[in-house]
Amino acid sequence: MKKLLTVAALGLFCVSGMAQEANKKEGFTFTVVKENPITSIKNQSRAGTCWCYSSLAFIESELLRLGKGEFDLSEMFLVHNTYLDRADKAVRTHGDVSFSQGGSFYDVLYGMETFGLVPEAEMRPGVMYGDSLSNHTELSAVSDAVVAAIAKGRLRSLQKDENNQLLWKKAIASIHDIYLGERPEKFTYNGKEYTPKSFYQSLGLKADDYVSLTSYSHHPFYSSFVLEIQDNWRWAESYNLPIDELMEVFDNAIMNGYTIAWGSDVSESGFTRNGVATMPDVEKAQELSGSDMAHWLKLKPEQKQLNTKPQPQKWVTQEERQLAYDNFETTDDHGMQIFGIAKDQEGGEYYMIKNSWGTDSKYKGVWYVSKAFARYKTMNIVVHKDALPKAIAKKLGIK
Repeated sequence: MKKLLTVAALGLFCVSGMAQEANKKEGFTFTVVKENPITSIKNQSRAGTCWCYSSLAFIESELLRLGKGEFDLSEMFLVHNTYLDRADKAVRTHGDVSFSQGGSFYDVLYGMETFGLVPEAEMRPGVMYGDSLSNHTELSAVSDAVVAAIAKGRLRSLQKDENNQLLWKKAIASIHDIYLGERPEKFTYNGKEYTPKSFYQSLGLKADDYVSLTSYSHHPFYSSFVLEIQDNWRWAESYNLPIDELMEVFDNAIMNGYTIAWGSDVSESGFTRNGVATMPDVEKAQELSGSDMAHWLKLKPEQKQLNTKPQPQKWVTQEERQLAYDNFETTDDHGMQIFGIAKDQEGGEYYMIKNSWGTDSKYKGVWYVSKAFARYKTMNIVVHKDALPKAIAKKLGIK
């Protein structure tokens, strides 16, 4: 009997030890490998403007990299100008180009070259309705209705004023003035007067220094093409690389002090709302499911999730990436900024992401995205052309 009790106690000790070990390994512990400077994390709130927040976060880091100092640039200035241009394109195509809150990185590159830039203090989000954050729900309802009425209405001609200015354009501009604020024509910054264009020029940036890259096999590699997504309404082109070489650009850029504007699908279940995105290899991870440890610990459903701790990652092929894009499993959802590389406690590598969802998350607005996830779900990136490995730049004809 005593022997049986001893064996039972030993058994309980083993189970307890396994439980403690499981608890010890639960969750993620990240160690930074390389981290490049970023500006403060913002909150786009209830507005589909990630494209602008991520692009300007990228541009602000570029200014830091170039030794220009720290800047806080206005998203709403570029959003206002971009929405008016998109409304015009929607009407000209009779609604075939959609009018929506979304956009692309190119909207900011084009916008800063065409319209200029202004500091955040000159045009803040939410000020027109007494808030410090954006809420574009009502703006979208009103502006969408106006654009749809003109673009898809059965109008034989459009009315104009005495200066031949189309009235609908004046109306849509006024709507955006009411909800976003009027765009400044002149302002004073650090004691000097600027226009938006002269302020942009003073920063020493050149939109042509930045390139968009993607990886899809329905177009030839080492050429450029218009990425077929709704929010690429300006029809900007991206250079096309095999996925292995695209990932080489990621690492080369970060390790050499550059950040990346990153467009990705975040609707995937692996992209959590708690600061981690992974691409678990389900078959390998589920090898544990029938083990003795799993039986004795009786893991709760939430503990069985594959993104609660480091797991083997699935490294997709070029063909798997393409299929996910072709069958709508990969969609253009969200723009963010990549600024670093980290490792988890098992040695798995991740990109450090600056998001625009505020700081009420586990890592205060930073996400850790496994390299496997980025390989699968990246739509496109924008980087400074000097961030490309020389061999890849040569293949693309970029100097």
